[in-house]
Amino acid sequence: MANPYLQVLRTPHAWPMVLAAFIGRLPLSMVGLGCVLLVASETGSYGLGGAVAAAGAVTTALAGPVLGRWADSHGQRRVLLPVLGVFVVAGVTFLFAVKDDWPLVIVFASAGLAGACIPPVSSMIRVRWTHLLRGSPRLPTALAMESVVDEFVFIVGPVLVTFLSTTGHATSGVVTAFTLAAVGALLFAAQRRTEPPPTEHEHRNGPSAMRTPGLRVLFVVGAAVGAILGTLEIALVAFADAADAKPMSGVLIAGLAVGSMASGIGWGIMHWRLPLRHRLAGVLVLLTVLSIPLTLVRDIWLMVPFVVLAGISLSPSLISSFTLAELLVPRSAVTEAFTWIGTALGLGVAIGASAAGKIVDVWGANAAFLVATVAAAIAAVVVALCQRVLHVPAEQEAAAQLIP
Repeated sequence: MANPYLQVLRTPHAWPMVLAAFIGRLPLSMVGLGCVLLVASETGSYGLGGAVAAAGAVTTALAGPVLGRWADSHGQRRVLLPVLGVFVVAGVTFLFAVKDDWPLVIVFASAGLAGACIPPVSSMIRVRWTHLLRGSPRLPTALAMESVVDEFVFIVGPVLVTFLSTTGHATSGVVTAFTLAAVGALLFAAQRRTEPPPTEHEHRNGPSAMRTPGLRVLFVVGAAVGAILGTLEIALVAFADAADAKPMSGVLIAGLAVGSMASGIGWGIMHWRLPLRHRLAGVLVLLTVLSIPLTLVRDIWLMVPFVVLAGISLSPSLISSFTLAELLVPRSAVTEAFTWIGTALGLGVAIGASAAGKIVDVWGANAAFLVATVAAAIAAVVVALCQRVLHVPAEQEAAAQLIP
């Protein structure tokens, strides 16, 4: 049997689009961690570093649906280029504000503006796949592949930004992240042949995607996964720092992504008979259970395998959420639906990073991991109680089976 991922990549003009999107989304795993490392290096406070990262995550979350609707109405390229310009200006301002000890209001404002305007390449490429493969059994495989790429980004990005921030100049990690965001966004915008046409009239006059009850449930799931990622980003850095092995923080975060990517690859090539909504509930329960050991481990080398295990439920949670969103919402609202999940992830990251940073400063890194356990448990309960609104008719569910 042919590899379903290779079949997806044989789609005309797919390779340049995928490569550009990979470069453009690398900063997603670098900016938040880079900001934490930079601010903590300058001030000695993980609480402040987490708060600054949270500010950027909140504005990313709030801006996501707006940018999604604009992209639906006017086209991705016409939205991406001006947004990138604002991002570059805000990012440069943030760097000067932190290094030159400008007032905190400027630090937070520039971080927030940069977060709002970070190029939304990750959600845009999912919309492009939906445009290119709608009605094809390869579409769910493409969405699963994007989740796998996201996880690979979270393997490479944290290691890279930690190495740059801890072995060179403190600003090196953030500068590299901002540069990759700009280059990747420009390359992605240049891929005109895969860009979906605007749906201006239909989308502007239609209801918001959030009026779909199932999407509101998926919003909770996205927020929970985001809270877990935000928590682990702060707690793992603090854990490595407490063990006098700060450069290991990137390795720990990469270990989380290794587990998630491995499960995502397997998830994307399996033929499932269990309904999507049941799969989602199951992986969220597993995620809750696997996060508990992180609160107990004290040795940094023992933490590595437990972090890998904790990651195996992350990618399947997101794959199931994006696939359900594509099936539940009207066609004209798919971009908005994906950006609402992205919004939830961003809000969750902000909540998790902020809460974890405060807990680390007071009670230490291990206590902060409890935020991840609570978030996963809440999502599992919500999905279990709301199975009815996540129901997809059998004929539509068949299209979600990952058959090459």
